[in-house]
Amino acid sequence: MKITDIRLGYLSVPLKQPFKTALRTVNSVEDVIVKIETDTGHIGYGEAPPTGVITGDTTGAIIGAVEEHIRKRLIGLDLENFEEILLTLDKSLVHNTSTKAAVDIALYDLYGQMFNAPVYKLLGGYRKEIITDITISVDTPEKMAADSIDAVKLGYTTLKIKVGVDAEQDFRRMKAVREVVGYDVQLRIDANQGWKPKEAVRTLKAMEDSGLQVELVEQPVQAQDIEGLKFVTDQVSIPVMADESVFSPKDALMILHTRAADMINIKLMKCGGIHQALKICAMAEIYDVECMIGCMLEAKVSITAAVHLACAKKIITKIDLDGPVLCREDPVQGGAIFEHSRISLPDTAGLGFEHINGVVWKS
Repeated sequence: MKITDIRLGYLSVPLKQPFKTALRTVNSVEDVIVKIETDTGHIGYGEAPPTGVITGDTTGAIIGAVEEHIRKRLIGLDLENFEEILLTLDKSLVHNTSTKAAVDIALYDLYGQMFNAPVYKLLGGYRKEIITDITISVDTPEKMAADSIDAVKLGYTTLKIKVGVDAEQDFRRMKAVREVVGYDVQLRIDANQGWKPKEAVRTLKAMEDSGLQVELVEQPVQAQDIEGLKFVTDQVSIPVMADESVFSPKDALMILHTRAADMINIKLMKCGGIHQALKICAMAEIYDVECMIGCMLEAKVSITAAVHLACAKKIITKIDLDGPVLCREDPVQGGAIFEHSRISLPDTAGLGFEHINGVVWKS
């Protein structure tokens, strides 16, 4: 099974409502689709969201990286030499993690098809069903409380509350949500780098003292402030998760070795795909540190890849893969099956895609 071409397309999917964090507000998923064609007729699909404020990847950068650096190095390579292809992809250019992730996902899709097996079974096969949280966008306390009630009515038992805009208001946001959902629902919070270290400690301790029962806090301080991250981790009882601080296996090792955080959030778009994510999982297993599998705002192609990784590995204990359920429609035929919080995988080969509607293919 040799690679004969790599094609690119644009996919736009409107959201049910605006997605708001401390970093940005988004109204639709705008992704680049990667399609790898082979001499056997098999096709592998990948996806990359241009999330400039987090990964630095823009639509133009993703297109340019594939067309100018990756395509010419991969065409003609045989999927039987899978490790060689993945190493070639990684060395094709520096950074550009979302681009690499999209190509990596398409390659794993083909790899599974070559062995006529689902990817999650090839990677470990720990389970075939997971439960995700759902994100509550940052807004007024009243709006966030109302959105939380709606999510609980749909059967979600874990809510990821976006904060980090204003610490005092963040406390009121959390208090409002906890009051309406009660204590049978788990609340985890994501500050998206929005607090200063001492501000984070003060805010989180106030939440502890008020009995808000926060499951974990994700990336409370700036990504590069590892000392500040460790300061927060050492000062509060609420478990701290590193997200934007971890882009690579090397980043993960530094966080694990210094105990700068209690947990790690793995995102394929940050680390460059499944191949690199597996390295982070292996290190987390050695240090006995639980991982979350997370996502940007992505459609179901790349999310399905993340589901396969989560289903393969026991060390991934937290699931934040709500991207597709935030979308107004699902253009992807096949792949993971979403039933609100429950996500399951069919036993189809590769990642299980049949077709993607609405893609505008680049000539």
